[in-house]
Amino acid sequence: MKNKFKNRYASLFAFLLLYITLGFLVRLSLTLLSATNISDNFLKLFIVFGKGFLFDLSVGLSFVMIYSIYLLFFPSRWIGKKADQIITYFLVTLMLFIAFFSFAAEFPFWDEFKTRFNFIAVDYLIYTYEVFENINESYPIPVIILGMTACIVCVFFLFRKKKVFSYTFSDRMRFGKRLIYTSVIVICGVGLLSLLKNRQAEFSNNTYINELSKNGVFSFFTAFKANQLDYTQFYNTIPEKEAYSILKKELLQDKQTYTNSKFDNITRNFEGDSTKNPNIILICIESFSAEFLQKFGNTQNLTPNYENLASEGVFFTNMFATGTRTVRGMEALTLSVPPTPGNSIVRRPDNDHLFSIATILRKRNYDLKFIYGGDGYFDNMNSFFGGQGFSIVDRDRGNPLPDNIKTERINIEDSEVTFENAWGICDEDIYNQSIKMADKESKKNKPFFQFVMTTSNHKPYTFPDHKINMEQGSREAAVRYTDFALGEFMKKARTKAWFKNTTFVIVADHCASSAGKWEINTEKHHIPAIIYNAETPKMEVGKLVSQIDLMPTVFSLFGWNFNNATYGKNIMAMKPEEERALIGNYRTLGLLKNNIFTQINDRKKTQQFIYNPENKTISKELKSEQKPLKDLTVSYYQTASERFAKGLMKEKNN
Repeated sequence: MKNKFKNRYASLFAFLLLYITLGFLVRLSLTLLSATNISDNFLKLFIVFGKGFLFDLSVGLSFVMIYSIYLLFFPSRWIGKKADQIITYFLVTLMLFIAFFSFAAEFPFWDEFKTRFNFIAVDYLIYTYEVFENINESYPIPVIILGMTACIVCVFFLFRKKKVFSYTFSDRMRFGKRLIYTSVIVICGVGLLSLLKNRQAEFSNNTYINELSKNGVFSFFTAFKANQLDYTQFYNTIPEKEAYSILKKELLQDKQTYTNSKFDNITRNFEGDSTKNPNIILICIESFSAEFLQKFGNTQNLTPNYENLASEGVFFTNMFATGTRTVRGMEALTLSVPPTPGNSIVRRPDNDHLFSIATILRKRNYDLKFIYGGDGYFDNMNSFFGGQGFSIVDRDRGNPLPDNIKTERINIEDSEVTFENAWGICDEDIYNQSIKMADKESKKNKPFFQFVMTTSNHKPYTFPDHKINMEQGSREAAVRYTDFALGEFMKKARTKAWFKNTTFVIVADHCASSAGKWEINTEKHHIPAIIYNAETPKMEVGKLVSQIDLMPTVFSLFGWNFNNATYGKNIMAMKPEEERALIGNYRTLGLLKNNIFTQINDRKKTQQFIYNPENKTISKELKSEQKPLKDLTVSYYQTASERFAKGLMKEKNN
C-alpha cells in the first residue's frame, strides 16, 4: 500500500480495492459460466469489463461513503480508542458481510434467471417467508454462513498483516485533511451514481453480455426505484386516437360489434345464444414449458398424462406466455391484457374491480374460487383475486386480506396436507382441494369456476416420496411429478357426478426459463394449453396465439353471448392475418406477427427481427422498419398502459 494510503482512511481504501477485485472475479466467473452463450461476442467483453468496473466502483464508493463520513466527524483525540475500534470493526464487518453475501447470492440467482439482481429480487425481498424457506430448502445455509464467516476472518487477517488497522487507529489526521478525503470520496461516489444508469449496460442484443456488464447491487436498487414504469415517459407513443383506431381494427373479429362509438371503447359483443353454463376448472401449471412435451421434441417422457389429455381435447400448439413470472400468467389469464411495463397489474395498487373473466362469469352466476397451495399474500395474489370477486382458498400464515377486500377466505388445514415446501403444498394436495370445493359447490345447483395455481414445478423441486421413479431436486423430476399429480387428479375427477358438465383448461403460467441470446427470447415463451371436455371435436390448433386469448376462446366455444372489454380474441375465429402473440419481460415489450418480432423498450427504441416459426426463435435484425407493425405494437402497449393508469379497465367504465 502506497504511503498516501497509510493513514486514517487505510481500511476504507482496502475495502474499496477488495470490493472491486471481488466484482471483477464474480464477473469473470459468470462470463466463464456463460461462455457458450457469448461465443460470438468475445470482443465485447472489453466493454463488459470496462463498464463493469465503473458499476463496481460506484457501489464500492457507496459502501465507503458512510464510513468516510464517520471518519470525518469522529473526534481526532479519540482516534484509536476502544470506541473507535468497536465502531470501525463493526462497520467493516457489516460492509464485508453485505459484499460477500451479495456476491455469493448472485450465483444461484444467475443460475435460475441468467441475470443480475432485478425486479424479481426486489419482489422476493418483500416476501421473506417463502424466499428464506426456499433458500433453506435449496442450499446448505450453515455451510454458506460458515464460508462467509471464514472469508471475513481471512480478510481481517490480511488487513492485520498489511497493518491496515494499525494505520487506521494510529493516524490522528486533522479535520481539514479528513474533509478533503471525505469530500473526494463523496463527490466521486455521488457523481458516479448520478451519471451511471443501468440501461447504459444494455448495449448489446445479447442478454448475457448486457447482464455481465452490470453490478448486482446497483441493478437491485435500480429495479427497486423503477418497479412501475410510466409508459408515456419511457416508451414510444403515437397520438391517442390513432392508437385506438389501429387497436380497434385489430381486435374486432367477424360477427362482433363495438358497444358504442367512443374512440377509446374496446368493448365488443361476442355473439352467441347458448344458455349452458358448464363448470370450469382452470389449472395454471407452474413453469410448464412446451419444451417438456414429447410433441415438441422432448425424449424423456416427462408428460404422458398431459399429452394424453391433449390428444383428447383442443390442443393449442403455438401459444405464447406474455411474461416470465407467475403474476404475468395470472394477469394474462384473468384480465386478458398485454404485459404492461413494470410490475404486473396483479401486484399494483388499485387493481380491484377490473373488467376480467370474473366480470363475465359473475353475470352468469358462477361461484368463483382462487385455489393456491401457499399463502396468497405472496405477490399480492389474494388481494388481486379477492378484488375481482373470487373467494380465496390458501394456506393462511397470518397475513390478512386488505381491509377493502371483502371476500370469503378458506384456510387449507394442516390435516389436509401430506407434503409442503417453501412455495406451498404439493400438487396432489392442491388438486384435492379443487375436488373438495367442486363437490361442495356442485350441490348448490350453481356453476363454479376455479383458478387452481400449482407450485411443485418450482425450485427446490421437492415433492412426496415414492410417487415417480426419479430423484427429487431436479427440474425434470418436478415436471414428471407435476404431470403425475395431474393424471391422478383427472382420475379422481372422472369419478365425480360433476365431471361431465365440467370443462378443464390446463395451461402454463410461463416457461421454466427466459434466458437466451436476445433481450426477449420468443422460444422461452412457448407454452402448451388444452381445453378438455368442452363438447368440442378433438383437434390441434396451430394458430399463433397469446395466453390472453385462452379464456375468451373458452367462452366462445360455449356459445355464450357476452361483452368483452379485454384484449383477448376468439382463437377459433382468427383468420391467418389476425394471428399474433404479445410477449414482454418487464421493460421490453414485443409483438410477434407475420414472422416478424417487433420489440419496444424504455429507451424509446424499436427493433424488428426475423422470426422462425419452426424453432420459435428470432434471428437477424431487420434493417428496414416495418412501420405498420411498429405502430400496432405501440398501440397495444400504449393503450393497455393508459387504460389501467386512467381507470378505464374498471368494470364501471365498461
